[in-house]
Amino acid sequence: MAGFDWRAALREGVVIPAHPLALTAARKLDERRQRALTRYYVEAGAGGIAVGVHTTQFSIREHGLYQPVLELAAEETRGRNVVRIAGVWGTRRQAIAEAECAARLGFDAALLSLGALAHDPVEELIEHARAVAAVIPLVGFYLQPAAGGRLLNVEFWRRFAALEAVFAIKIAPFNRYQTLDVFRGVAESGRAAEIALYTGNDDHIVLDLITTFQNLRMVGGLLGQWAVWTRRAVDMLQCIHRDPGAASWRRVACELTDANAAIFDVAHGFRGCIAGIHEILRRQGMLEGLWCLDPDETLSPGQSDEIDRVCALYPELQDSDFVQQNRDRWLR
Repeated sequence: MAGFDWRAALREGVVIPAHPLALTAARKLDERRQRALTRYYVEAGAGGIAVGVHTTQFSIREHGLYQPVLELAAEETRGRNVVRIAGVWGTRRQAIAEAECAARLGFDAALLSLGALAHDPVEELIEHARAVAAVIPLVGFYLQPAAGGRLLNVEFWRRFAALEAVFAIKIAPFNRYQTLDVFRGVAESGRAAEIALYTGNDDHIVLDLITTFQNLRMVGGLLGQWAVWTRRAVDMLQCIHRDPGAASWRRVACELTDANAAIFDVAHGFRGCIAGIHEILRRQGMLEGLWCLDPDETLSPGQSDEIDRVCALYPELQDSDFVQQNRDRWLR
């Protein structure tokens, strides 16, 4: 996109929803609703989208949906000032093939997941990153092991951040010690000024955004939580950028974490995480149902009641009025 500097946008800090997958009752791609979701995120003010990531369901690869889903997102964001990030997963051959697909479709960067290299040493992980970086710029990804990630130490983050093709890192281990490991690694890499740090800790969003460590801070978020109530997330991030020291943020932090616990199904080890995101979008009329590619992936017992509870408690976190005003147009 002429005139749009996606690297500068990342450094400034934006809302990046992790894009869900819209399916029909037959568990086939619902192209109309998939496009509508992207339109929602763009018009809500999101500064980027991430497609082919955990929230999109990693199994899209097994179902031949990786390229079709990326194509839809690329078409809907063409000509828009939106950072386009594609999830890249798997061992070397698969990761490079996905990176080539993303680059061919005009994506700006790859969110590199290393979960498939669960036992590889740091040296091999860095060589893997270099190989993918030869195809497309990188966004690092610390994914919590419960969602398919692996532990990554300070040495890895120091060496990864030193790669010239790395421009951002999504920090999502859902663990404070491991979150600080990324900060330490980036600070020691010599490239801290060039790398944008993004929270992916859906359990700690607001506190991540208002906290500074070793003169570094997270400037935005790339989050499954921000796949819902996106308009309010954009408002919140803008307000945090203006006044990160406001006393009210600690209250908002607790409210958003409570809401996320229901949506992400913390009570059952995140089993209903994707279905919980789908449920919010279904209630807003953006999705027709909760269907995931895995028929067994659905809401956990009691999760719907928990979502009822947080929706009643925290109307200020929600953007249903915005969605209702625009939904029919997005769905055309």
